[in-house]
Amino acid sequence: MSEEENKGEVEASGDDKDVVRLQVDGRELVLVGTAHISQKSTELVRRTIQEEKPDVVCVELDERRYASLTNPDQWEKLDLKEIIRKRQIGTLIAQLSLAAYQRRLGSQLGVKPGTELLEATKVADEMGVPFDLCDRDVGITLKRAWRKTPFFKQMWLIASMMAGLFDRTEISEEQLEEIKEKDVMNEMLREVGEAMPTMKKVLIDERDSFLAAKILASKGQKVVAVVGAGHVQGMVEHINAGKEIDVQPLEVIPPGSHTWKWIGALIPVVIALSLVWIGMTKGFDEAQDNLIFWCLVNGIPCAFGALLALAHPLTMLVGFLAAPLTSLTPVIGAGYVTALVQAWLRPPRVEELQSAGDDMGKLPMWWKNRLLKIFLCFILPTLGSAIGTWVGLGNILKNLN
Repeated sequence: MSEEENKGEVEASGDDKDVVRLQVDGRELVLVGTAHISQKSTELVRRTIQEEKPDVVCVELDERRYASLTNPDQWEKLDLKEIIRKRQIGTLIAQLSLAAYQRRLGSQLGVKPGTELLEATKVADEMGVPFDLCDRDVGITLKRAWRKTPFFKQMWLIASMMAGLFDRTEISEEQLEEIKEKDVMNEMLREVGEAMPTMKKVLIDERDSFLAAKILASKGQKVVAVVGAGHVQGMVEHINAGKEIDVQPLEVIPPGSHTWKWIGALIPVVIALSLVWIGMTKGFDEAQDNLIFWCLVNGIPCAFGALLALAHPLTMLVGFLAAPLTSLTPVIGAGYVTALVQAWLRPPRVEELQSAGDDMGKLPMWWKNRLLKIFLCFILPTLGSAIGTWVGLGNILKNLN
């Protein structure tokens, strides 16, 4: 929609503080701001759609999240090996962690996370009204957020996320009442955004723009849009601006850090040239000793990481053999190899896939739940191999003199 086409009166009003009405070029947009863990929001969504009788209902869901809400047994179809091959295991861990956080709050509130969004689709179906899933794919959102976050803040985020998983502090009655009035997930994301502006831009600001564009593009004179309360203000600002919103750039996953790519590409070159130089200046035996050291200093920490994960013995052996080679290529890391082998040898059972989100908050379950153990077989060997790579590189460079 061009700026010329979007000219027209844009006014906001609303009887309910959680409902905002916009008049845009003769169309009426009714934005319902919800808390994602709130029975009150669920009731508001049903009542608003029934009273407004819209031509279309827009919902802050993407295909993946909608499938998880409508098909609780989707874990049975999870192709874990394919996820590992595509190097998406980090995204899966992040999705499970966020889901676990919401589920823990939801269990204390007695409401399943996302109930009000699913309710919107159910009411639409009951009334014979089409509904549109208007949010950006959650995988794209997480990858964009990760790629745009500096390395040390990525480490801070991982540490914070893990600490939150194991935080068993009970929420007081006062806090529960406050949560019922808020979109708790967006509140959490905004707090993260204060520490990491790039993360806020991707998780909140970009999605405000994306949701606004999709809602404006929906068909019908009267639209009810059900979104997290934290998005409403940003969406209203985008709609009031009356400018065309190009969503295509928001769906592009940016490349990884060029610095780390160059480092990953240079390491094998530096090691190969160093070994040749050592062989030419100090003899073949010295070069061979350095090569053996490189293999051992990579393989042993990687295998030890698999041992700490209580992995299958064959996973440890494969990690030991793979690490010296994977450290010389940026294409795949040792952790992906060990995770894939562990998934092949000890695939998780259906009940373990279904309970993984809850089990993440219980430290012993990381070694008992087979899916979480696969995560450990990815994380710990990766750390071991990384340590070994830098120690081995330092030793080879030292022997150049």
